[in-house]
Amino acid sequence: MSLARRAFGLAAESEAERYLRRKGYRILGRNVRSPSGELDLVAQAGEVLVFVEVKARRTEACGGALYAVDGRKQARLVRQAAQYLAQHRVKHRACRFDVVLCTGGTDKPEAIQHIENAFEVPGEDLRW
Repeated sequence: MSLARRAFGLAAESEAERYLRRKGYRILGRNVRSPSGELDLVAQAGEVLVFVEVKARRTEACGGALYAVDGRKQARLVRQAAQYLAQHRVKHRACRFDVVLCTGGTDKPEAIQHIENAFEVPGEDLRW
């Protein structure tokens, strides 16, 4: 990954974090590592634990950022969230997955779109 792309991605994560804080979310972690990858943001919205995937794209080419959170990515996020819950001994807590799309700009994103509860977790895939 080029330095410019990495810098744009980091700027998008920072913008997403600021955006969520302004909406009243409490950020519990950023770039939280697990054996199966990394959670961009872990937040709390009221009593709900929110796992946030941040996607940054300068253009809408190839369908834009939303299409990057496909079934494979969703399954990976569910595994990472389950590992987070186990590591932090979190049980019986409402959880959801949000996606924050950051688009446009050259140094930092110009537009942010927040999709709450972006996808459902089937059955027993995520136990908390």
